[in-house]
Amino acid sequence: MIGTRPDGGRLALFDLDWTLLDLGAAFVRWAGEFAERHRLPEGAVERLVELNAAAHPDRGRFFAEARRAFGVRESVAELTRGFHRRIPRLADPYPGVPEALTGLREAGWRVGIVTNGPAQRQLTKLRRTGLDRLVDGYAISGAEGVRKPEVELFAIAARRCGAELGAGGWMTGDNLTADIAGARAAGLRGIWIDHGTWPGQEHGADHVVGNVLDGIAILAATRH
Repeated sequence: MIGTRPDGGRLALFDLDWTLLDLGAAFVRWAGEFAERHRLPEGAVERLVELNAAAHPDRGRFFAEARRAFGVRESVAELTRGFHRRIPRLADPYPGVPEALTGLREAGWRVGIVTNGPAQRQLTKLRRTGLDRLVDGYAISGAEGVRKPEVELFAIAARRCGAELGAGGWMTGDNLTADIAGARAAGLRGIWIDHGTWPGQEHGADHVVGNVLDGIAILAATRH
């Protein structure tokens, strides 16, 4: 994590999973490893992707369906533990994310990450990808004992970036409740990344984009 700077600057907070990190690609890599380890038949990776989409975010349901589909002997609990150990080591940033975050900081923005999840799992993702070194600060729910959309997690992230929520800022994320509703409660403007998983929902975001790079482009063009 880069130390805070004394020069002020606008605040830009980001969600981690499905915003900065491509967990979809990570799942496909995991599915390939899983299929090879269990000697699953051709087409197994595609079937695992389908089962995951149908069960998301219920990991227990996914593995129960996978066990039935492929006759895997390991228990749901064992499979789930193994999945959560492995995925943080397979998750990479979306292409262009490191460069875009660096560009924001060079333009004077204070950049932070605010993420829900177990502390060690999220820390592994941050450190392995180097994102912890590209931001001014971060806050992880599992380490702080508070989760988005609660305002306090946003406040912790802001302070670690050398900023205060009262000065305003932006939050970019893919979850309408945790990220966008949380941002509004915290007095931040919101950029929602619409992956098509919230059809027909009122979003309340200031901007809607298809990926984080488009969101960062909006930030780069704004003056407040």
